[in-house]
Parts: sequence; C-alpha cells; structure tokens
Amino acid sequence: MEGTKPVNKKLAAALSGGAVLVLALSGCGGDDNEKLDSWAKEVCDAVQPQAKKIESANASIQKETSDNSKPADVQKTDAKAFQDMSDAYKAIGAAVTKAGPPDVENGEKKQQDAVKELNSISAAYASLKKQVDDLDTKDQGKFADGLKDIATELDKLGKSGNDALRTLEEGEVGQAMSRQSSCKAATAPASTQG
Repeated sequence: MEGTKPVNKKLAAALSGGAVLVLALSGCGGDDNEKLDSWAKEVCDAVQPQAKKIESANASIQKETSDNSKPADVQKTDAKAFQDMSDAYKAIGAAVTKAGPPDVENGEKKQQDAVKELNSISAAYASLKKQVDDLDTKDQGKFADGLKDIATELDKLGKSGNDALRTLEEGEVGQAMSRQSSCKAATAPASTQG
C-alpha cells in the first residue's frame, strides 16, 4: 500500500510555501541612514546562515518525499528538518533581539513583534518535530494520516507567518536590508537544479 506518496508531496509543498517567510526581504534604494544600515547589516549577516539552514532542511524533506521512502526514513528526515528550522527561527529571533530596535518610527514595537513571531514559529516547528517523532511508522495508513495533519499545520504556519516580519521589513528598514549583500544572498532563489 503506498498511501504516503501523495501525502508526502503535500507535505513538501506546504513546506516550501512556509519555510521562507523570513526571506521576504524587499525594498530598493532609498536614503542612506548609517544607523539603520548598520542595524540591517547585523541582522542580515545573522539571518544568512540560518536562511541556508532552513533551505537545506526544506531540500531534505523535498528529496525524501520524492523517492519511494520508507515511513521510518521520512520520519527521521522530517524530524531533523523541523528541529533545524526551529533552531534557525530561534536564532533569527535572537539576532533581531541582539540588534535592538531599528532606528525608525515604532522601531521597538516592530522589533518586539517580529521577535515574538519568530519565537512562535520556532516553537511551532519544535511541536511539529514532536508530532513526527510520535507517528506510528509500522502502520503506513496511520503514518499517512499523521503526515496529512502535519502538512495542514505547516500550511497554516506558512500563511500566518509573515505579518510581523513584513511590518518589520517595510519602509526604511526593508530598504536598508535590501542594501546589504548578505540579505541579497539570503533571498536569492534556491538552487537552479530542477
């Protein structure tokens, strides 16, 4: 019985939609603001390695779902990927905390909202890891159902994830971030392989 295949695909699709919320850095040009630029550089430099970690966690799930994988292998890969994502979002939250509020109007509120959101995304991935760990790999039907629930959660996570980050990155902050080469690198499209 190969009931996990379409579910795995759904999981992979949900993931690729949700995992890159941090990387929605936008904006172009704008006035230089030295204080803001150095804040943006600090955050971007810290985000870049975490973005790579999220991307490779994503890729490992995609890869595991495209083969005829055994439930136990899917479980192991997904659990590690969710743990990596949880750690990465937590680290990005810590970096934004360490950088302090950006030098813009309502900077402190924007910073606090973003950190709160990053930490809650981190906690959500940690809880997904626990859900994956608890799945019954011996019963493929149950395993597929469990994955379906996880895919649904991921979907929600992807949709609800960007608001505070978008707020943090709008206007001058986004422009300052877009001037940093490390942020540009973090938002470049993933690999060119199909």
